[in-house]
Amino acid sequence: MKTNIKISGILSAVVLFCLFAFKPLEEKKVIVIDAGHGGHDFGAAMHGFQEKVISETIAKKIKALNKDSNLEIVLLRDGDHSMELSERVLMINNLKPDLVISLHINASKNTETNGVEAYISLNKEFYEKSKESAEKIIDEVSGENLFKRKIGEAPFYILKNSNCPAIVLEMGFLSNNNDRVYLTSETGQNEIATKILGAVK
Repeated sequence: MKTNIKISGILSAVVLFCLFAFKPLEEKKVIVIDAGHGGHDFGAAMHGFQEKVISETIAKKIKALNKDSNLEIVLLRDGDHSMELSERVLMINNLKPDLVISLHINASKNTETNGVEAYISLNKEFYEKSKESAEKIIDEVSGENLFKRKIGEAPFYILKNSNCPAIVLEMGFLSNNNDRVYLTSETGQNEIATKILGAVK
């Protein structure tokens, strides 16, 4: 009887060991950051500042700030070079990420227009997840320095053709003085990058 109890105890210990020792590792969450424009395509350009530079700088900061081993940040454009939209989408769909955030800077003829806004696709399969992520990011990034604008729907190429939740994030208006000062400052860029990273964890 004692032998049976002892064997049973050993077997239980072995089973528990196996359960913990061979527990599958948590899958990494993969977020693709697409820095808009690049190369000969400057994007919005005003007062000596270029959208392509600001979006790339913030994208790199998001990656550098990430210390979470369960979160992988992938940059589509890691340098100042041109990329076709089809090339970006091909990379995205090969990576099969949990979310794509395409970073952009807005501009308007009305210099009073300001704030951060996001766009998502009407793609039903990813609509809810895209909207949920966009709301979280907009809520996080907006605040004292950036006015909270709308989440809209748009037929942008990356939104329509990415086989995953996707967002185009317009981080502010280069044409608005307050937004421009914030977007082009080291402090502003660090804060935006930190807030985007916090929203996707």
